Amino acid sequence: MVAVNVLDNKGKVVSNLELKTVEGDMGILHEALKRQLNNARSGSANTKTRAQVRGGGRKPWRQKGTGRARAGSIRSPLWNGGGVIFGPKPRDYSVKMNRKARHLAVSLALSKACDKFLLLDNMDSFKDFSTKAMADLFKTLGLTDKTVLLVLDYENDNAEFILRSARNIEGCKVLNVNYLNVKDLIHFKAIVTTKATMEMIVERYLSQN
Repeated sequence: MVAVNVLDNKGKVVSNLELKTVEGDMGILHEALKRQLNNARSGSANTKTRAQVRGGGRKPWRQKGTGRARAGSIRSPLWNGGGVIFGPKPRDYSVKMNRKARHLAVSLALSKACDKFLLLDNMDSFKDFSTKAMADLFKTLGLTDKTVLLVLDYENDNAEFILRSARNIEGCKVLNVNYLNVKDLIHFKAIVTTKATMEMIVERYLSQN
């Protein structure tokens, strides 16, 4: 169990939340990260073979008698402007991983990221769009020079205000709680969310393992 402090908007500790950590094979975490990175690849790299390059239908010179090497097309891979030998073609890089393994990987990532969490009692003060107010909050929490993952429950009434207040801040990413993933939990230096949202995360990922 790990105790994480719950702060108000002034950075003062008002309570704490006990988080149950999960132990498991870290290889699953590695596999989940590889899967996420692979699935993000478009696989759109494409080169043309000599048959696909425009032109080159006529033999550039006769076969014998010129003193030059034999040539059948100006689009040979040996020529400038010719086709590419064994070049990349569009392909699917996606990797499959079963649901339970993905769930366990996120649970492990959350357990390893406990020291990154900054829990706020609530974010009810955001009743309008204000990047300045969000920047001031990050400054109060000491996050000015850190990359920040802001996890929101998009079902909340003021979620749109929080989203639009934070999305223009450099180094900050706003993420729906339903889309927690291994890459973001590992990459960001600080993870900010509310106590209520964190309780949802604990119920979903840390209480059933």
